Amino acid sequence: MSRHWWILAAALTGAVLIPLLLGGSGLFGRLRSFPLDLLALMLGMIVLGWYLNAQRLRLLVGRRTLAQRRAIGIVMATEFAICATPGGAGGPLTLMALLMRHGVPPSKGTATYAVEQLSDLLFFICALVGVLIFALTHAMNAYIASLLGITTALLIGVVVVLALLGRFHRQVFLLNGWLVGRLGVKQRRKRRWARKMIRFRNALLDCFRLPRRVLLGVFALTTLHWLLRYSVLYLTLRGLGSELAWAWTFIVQLLALTAGQFSLLPGGAGSADLASAALLTPLVGKSTTAAAILIWRFVTYYFYLIVGAPVFVHLAGRTLFRLLRTRQG
Repeated sequence: MSRHWWILAAALTGAVLIPLLLGGSGLFGRLRSFPLDLLALMLGMIVLGWYLNAQRLRLLVGRRTLAQRRAIGIVMATEFAICATPGGAGGPLTLMALLMRHGVPPSKGTATYAVEQLSDLLFFICALVGVLIFALTHAMNAYIASLLGITTALLIGVVVVLALLGRFHRQVFLLNGWLVGRLGVKQRRKRRWARKMIRFRNALLDCFRLPRRVLLGVFALTTLHWLLRYSVLYLTLRGLGSELAWAWTFIVQLLALTAGQFSLLPGGAGSADLASAALLTPLVGKSTTAAAILIWRFVTYYFYLIVGAPVFVHLAGRTLFRLLRTRQG
């Protein structure tokens, strides 16, 4: 077992221990009383999200390139790789490799992943604007106001960085070339990587030149997917008897999952759970927070690993599995 898989196992263990220690002896009673029909509904929402993301992928690469069933498998395998690798680094590699089997060039596959991420970012910006409007029309305490301020500053920072990269991408390419030259990289390898970067840039521009109705369809599917995904914690708290506005659960999830990404642990296991515990406890109390974290993470993380693993192995095969393990190990 490589070092990466030991890290994943340790992170998953820590992720389970956090709510167990927080909830105490009353945790299992709260879990047993949770409505099973609501749990089934939330799992169905995740499956529907896979279907929507598969439709989005087909719009970006061409409906004739991928059948819907195959696209769903690619989405599930990619989501598994994101959840099982540090910082989600295995996601773009998996998507690129699986799309190559359907005749999609690596540069196009990587550009497709980038467009999906930018579409996700656009949704979060729009959702945050909606949350800010909600906050202006509803009473909120100082704690929620501080969370809202942190979230706003975080998204503004990301947008500024991306805007600077887009504006000065030529200078960034030149700087990267200078740095790899200083590191002693051979001229042949430098030219090969330069060609790959140029192909990626051109493929990204081609994606943005798609018909407007296609790009609007991509964003509409992105919006529906994330609305489903970010409603899981809200429904979980409702099932546990706690009334918390959807807007505040959105802020908690966004900050917790961002902390998980920054930790570089697989799927943010442990770090996202710890952050969500710290953010949610002042709002709903310890016992409710502990039960909510276990249910929320099961639906939005463990379920991805359990269902996605056999799909990943079936589609990606042992070769890509060994490649991912080598890259992350």
